[in-house]
Amino acid sequence: MSGMNLPDIVFVSLENWDEVWRRNQFLCSGMARRFPQSKILFVGLPRDVSHQVRRGRWREMFQRATWTVPDLPNITVTHPLKILPNSLAAGRRFNEAVARRHIRRVARRLGIKNPVLWLNPHSAVHMAGRMGERAVIYDITDDWTQLTQSPSLTQLTTEQDAELCRRADAVIVCSQKLFDLKHGLSHHLHLIPNGVDAKHYDGVLNQDKPLPDDAKRWPKPVLGYTGTIHPDRVDIALVEAIARKLSQGSIVLLGPNHLSENDKSRLVNSGKVMFKEAVPYTQLPEYMRAFDVCITPHCMTAFTESLNPIKLWEYLAAGKPIVSTNVAGFRDYPDFVYLAHDADSFVVAVQNALREGSGKPEARRAEARSHSWESRLDAVEAVIQLCLGKPGRNASNVR
Repeated sequence: MSGMNLPDIVFVSLENWDEVWRRNQFLCSGMARRFPQSKILFVGLPRDVSHQVRRGRWREMFQRATWTVPDLPNITVTHPLKILPNSLAAGRRFNEAVARRHIRRVARRLGIKNPVLWLNPHSAVHMAGRMGERAVIYDITDDWTQLTQSPSLTQLTTEQDAELCRRADAVIVCSQKLFDLKHGLSHHLHLIPNGVDAKHYDGVLNQDKPLPDDAKRWPKPVLGYTGTIHPDRVDIALVEAIARKLSQGSIVLLGPNHLSENDKSRLVNSGKVMFKEAVPYTQLPEYMRAFDVCITPHCMTAFTESLNPIKLWEYLAAGKPIVSTNVAGFRDYPDFVYLAHDADSFVVAVQNALREGSGKPEARRAEARSHSWESRLDAVEAVIQLCLGKPGRNASNVR
């Protein structure tokens, strides 16, 4: 597309800019490369003063707050301060004021005026209308109202989400479930799923390339999972049961680990589960080359129903066999994904996957190429154009 000049963007993220790439980094890096004259201020997680003080991590508070992304000079990353706990409303309002002031100050220093305000967290609703922005875009990637949390936090999340849906000039969701959920809250709703750079995974099927040293030690066959390892996503009981039913091989969970020590011990004690810390996006294909089957043992809940997992597109791009529980996204590709509902059927599906024919890998990769981040960026550009041109709040949804 790229038929427009992109305005500067203040992009408030739910995640930090690091080597583990997620939707926000793919979108920002893509826009930065398409529009090198445009500036993007990427707002990562705050520097949590009260949290660091309680844990005695004084040095972390003095790490640089603002920096430029290597090889992407028009992206600046910044981290506001969070001084008080958010558990009390007064503390939360104080932190919000500090964050707004910090972001405005950095934006002025960069020469950013009247930006598009892109909000990923529902908790950033306090910024809407207060940052000198030309338009507000709310990008929803998960149904955070269904996350395991206290009732009071669930209520606050629901209220903030609903208010931001009403106030935003455009609401973008990544899954059909989220589209259905937010339809009554926003009249300017757009469905833009996640995507993949399929070329990045070209070498996964090349068995002549060397494996990373630690991956060489994984017992075969390797059932590999990539992504956030969180109990609201990964079904711990299911993984444990699968591990105990496997006669040989290993289950490798690769990614940021948010499990309790008890859950980690349960899985390790099964004798088949191995954890691998998150690796940089650049190295992910090297580790996926060691997988014999890509797995998604996700919980089947209202929360996971809201997801459009990036791993779906990455698994397809890798070409390897895929086994998943019957969850959103994966169930839409019965020709490429073996579905299971419990440990017994999961093990059977793995056995079938290991015996599949030779034509499936390239068919999966072809499907992945039709879901590129470039096509998603075309859709994002169209939404921004609608917001700035204001041709009518009932414009067609970008699907």
